[in-house]
Amino acid sequence: MTPLILGLAGPALTDDERAFFREVAPAGFILFKRNVTDRVQMKALTDELRSIAGRDDVPILIDQEGGRVARMQPPEWPAFPRGSDFDKLYDIGPMSAIEAIRANAQALAVMLREVGVNVDCLPLLDVRQPGAHDIIGDRALGTEPLRVAALGRATLEGLKAGGAVGVVKHVPGHGRAMSDSHIELPVVDASAEELETDLAPFKTLAWAPMAMTAHVVYTTWDKDQCASLSPKVIGEIVRGRIGFDNLLMSDDLGMHALKGSFTDRAAGVIAAGCDVGLHCSGDMAEMQACVAGVGEIAPRARERLDAAMATIAGGTDKTAFDELVARRDTLLALSAEA
Repeated sequence: MTPLILGLAGPALTDDERAFFREVAPAGFILFKRNVTDRVQMKALTDELRSIAGRDDVPILIDQEGGRVARMQPPEWPAFPRGSDFDKLYDIGPMSAIEAIRANAQALAVMLREVGVNVDCLPLLDVRQPGAHDIIGDRALGTEPLRVAALGRATLEGLKAGGAVGVVKHVPGHGRAMSDSHIELPVVDASAEELETDLAPFKTLAWAPMAMTAHVVYTTWDKDQCASLSPKVIGEIVRGRIGFDNLLMSDDLGMHALKGSFTDRAAGVIAAGCDVGLHCSGDMAEMQACVAGVGEIAPRARERLDAAMATIAGGTDKTAFDELVARRDTLLALSAEA
């Protein structure tokens, strides 16, 4: 198995992709809007990915947060709320917000499992900071670490109940970044004391089955390398201070925060301590270059991958979807009335 989670180019596999995926045996796959048209197409695609992998539990990821980050969209699928909607409800009724976001995540998982997706890149545990770039913005669950952790915990619980694995992101925290790591490398100059705010939700939810790193430089820890490429940040902060010992994936290797060849990027995140690298574009040449930078998945990384996928429960019956959405909407309506 290759320690990479890879994307694909379109709504159906090409012959070249089939041959490539069979040869390299990626740790998992990730889907984007370009890979999604309708339920029948998605189920056929995910069934084929499982067949190629030869593993019923192969991770098939998607970024289905709600709000502006949603790969499966109306009219085929319903729209889901933003993280900030639950933050607003928390101001009025914390327990109502927790119950609403748990029902929301469970409904998300039911929707995903219907089409064969078993991992959602959610929840964000990034603590939103005033004046930061809006790349996190209304995706965040709040500005207060305990609130972010409480809503994040309920999200993980809801996803599991619905039959999907959650991925906490972007460890050790993207909430202070003044730029978008899709476009350039953010540099955060906050002190170690200030950064304790960012770490707090990740510490609280260090048991999460999967986490995704941030392509952000934290000068107080490592002024030369972003977290995804920093053995110090991953070893001392993520694995050490936060105490996260489950599956750690990089953010997308194709983001412009990273420089150098794709071979070097893939090799760099694995050398820094990520269990797997994430490459999203589906560009064949880039994927081949990534594969050239990594060997076989490390035994401990494979153990973490298997353990994360084993956390999936039986899953909620899809007939419960409407009930879950109605419960969420009833609770969210409280904030509109306030």
